[in-house]
Amino acid sequence: MRDPEFWHGKWASNQIGFHLDDVNPLLIKYWQHTNPSYEDKVLVPLCGKSEDLVWLATKHEDVQGVELSKIAVRAFFAEHFYTPMVTSISGMHELYQFDELSIYTGDFFTAPVQNADIIYDRAALVALPQEMREEYAQRVKSLLNPGGRILLVTLDYVQEEMSGPPFSVSEQEVRRLFAEFKITKLNRDDADEDHPKIAKKGLSRFAEEVYLLEA
Repeated sequence: MRDPEFWHGKWASNQIGFHLDDVNPLLIKYWQHTNPSYEDKVLVPLCGKSEDLVWLATKHEDVQGVELSKIAVRAFFAEHFYTPMVTSISGMHELYQFDELSIYTGDFFTAPVQNADIIYDRAALVALPQEMREEYAQRVKSLLNPGGRILLVTLDYVQEEMSGPPFSVSEQEVRRLFAEFKITKLNRDDADEDHPKIAKKGLSRFAEEVYLLEA
């Protein structure tokens, strides 16, 4: 984020191993724990061209995303044959709108998004180095309406064994960053020895964790 050229380069060279071609099964399985209603406004930070946006837009009337890369946002709309209305905002951001979806391009920390009732974070917190996570957590909290919820997906591995992103974010760190929230750990999925991160990268452990954070 503070090194935007890194992410611009990833999208420009199509090095997007972090992108899932389908809706994240963890979203489908655990979204109900946010107690969602159709009227709830949803925000997806660092959304890329995620299929999760389309799924969320079938469940909610207002879904906002923020993505640094215009390549990612334009690819998202092109791949779904959506023709968005594009508005330039103060020279720093562009807003792409189509039906229930609004995606802002540019820096998440300055994007003029509206407050949300639910924030879905699959790939944002783990994309940031440790020195940026405190600022990110404060930004997320400032964008939540009273009584808001966050569905957070993180990764847990020995950071010294692999350079991020995505980075390892421990349960201890989640509980520190969101100490004032009610935190429920919904799932931990430990990879077996056949998982690429263990079989190819040689990690001693690799797990995906899902949290519900309630303001």
